[in-house]
Amino acid sequence: MEGKLYVQYGSGPFSAPAGWKNFDASPTLRLQQLPLIGSLLKKRMHVTFHPDVQQGDILSGLPGVGENSCDGVYCSHVLEHLSYEDCLTAIRNTYTILKPGGRFRCVLPDLETAARKYLDNLHGEDREANVKFMEETLLGRQQRQRGIRQLVQSAFGNREHLYMWDHISLAHQLQKAGFRQVRRCSFNDAADKMFRLVEEETRFNNAVALEATK
Repeated sequence: MEGKLYVQYGSGPFSAPAGWKNFDASPTLRLQQLPLIGSLLKKRMHVTFHPDVQQGDILSGLPGVGENSCDGVYCSHVLEHLSYEDCLTAIRNTYTILKPGGRFRCVLPDLETAARKYLDNLHGEDREANVKFMEETLLGRQQRQRGIRQLVQSAFGNREHLYMWDHISLAHQLQKAGFRQVRRCSFNDAADKMFRLVEEETRFNNAVALEATK
């Protein structure tokens, strides 16, 4: 939309809808954008980022995105990859770049859903209840990283979840950052139709999904 700014951070390799500025902080993206070397790496890597995805980290600031400049901000399955303190920083920075009245929508795995499923399995005497919980939440590792190859893969990937949230606790942090009208949301229910370009329905399954207004 002309004269408006919509930002997605943590877009991943494939999500780069038109009308949105799409950012990702992945070291893989940084390497692929290097002159000459980047072209060679793209041929060897399994994941290639969409050319419209820009390098940018919400924690340190998104290039070209100033205070009170965004009409909408979106992130999907990003906040769970941040530590507790970094997540709070991301929320505060998101609030800062939004215009008054701008909307923030975020989607991430729901700790409550995973915990209830774990308890159900446990009460059913499932001997692998703990394994299923840890694998579903990506909070643990079955093996310690060994060897240079595994360490490099770990350094250039961000698969593990560092912190998990439920609707109540994350809504509380949004409110503490200054957001108002914090509500649970669902796929494509935003009043601002621009969010329909960036949202993916499967991401809302078993997820914390919140919308908040500055």
